[in-house]
Amino acid sequence: MKKENIVPFFATLQAVNPEPETELEYSTPFELLAAVLLSAQATDVGVNKATRRLYPVANTPQAILDLGVEGLEGYIKTIGLYRSKAKHLIEACRMLVELHGGEVPRTRAELEALPGVGRKTANVVLNVAFGEPTIAVDTHIFRLGNRTGLAPGKTPLEVELKLEKRVPPEFRLHAHHWMILHGRYVCIARKPRCWDCAVARYCDFKPKTPAPKN
Repeated sequence: MKKENIVPFFATLQAVNPEPETELEYSTPFELLAAVLLSAQATDVGVNKATRRLYPVANTPQAILDLGVEGLEGYIKTIGLYRSKAKHLIEACRMLVELHGGEVPRTRAELEALPGVGRKTANVVLNVAFGEPTIAVDTHIFRLGNRTGLAPGKTPLEVELKLEKRVPPEFRLHAHHWMILHGRYVCIARKPRCWDCAVARYCDFKPKTPAPKN
């Protein structure tokens, strides 16, 4: 993507959705952290269904620790990989209680030290819970970075580092959500909806997908 197209690309996404938000349901930084941990290789819709059952019963590190692994599994068994996620979440809760007084830490290093929390999860928490201008590269952003030419890269980290250089500061806070939502609903994996895309004119992807015939 040409440098002169980057500002209008994000300005257009901003005009469509000025205050984008995560589709995961949460009310505290810990609820967000747990939801993001559970969302790996799962849909936000599926995670929300599980956390609607879990959080009224246990929505703090100590409360989830008190459930134990088997108790926690009962609430999240509808989510893929729920057994390993339950173990990771329990261990993460143990560390939060023992090392951080039950609070979610605000640094990337401390977040990534938690079991089941990688760079992407840490970036989501830093961005959504604490307002840091981080960009968490999931499958949607990885695809968008490469397909549009905005930030081509062979790995999520490579795409993230390019985005940090190319996304103008005024768009950095919400860039993560604009790109995720655009990739989830418009620039979809198999056949991008180019005919329905507000930023198609700025995108390097060719050939553009034609509108389906009625």
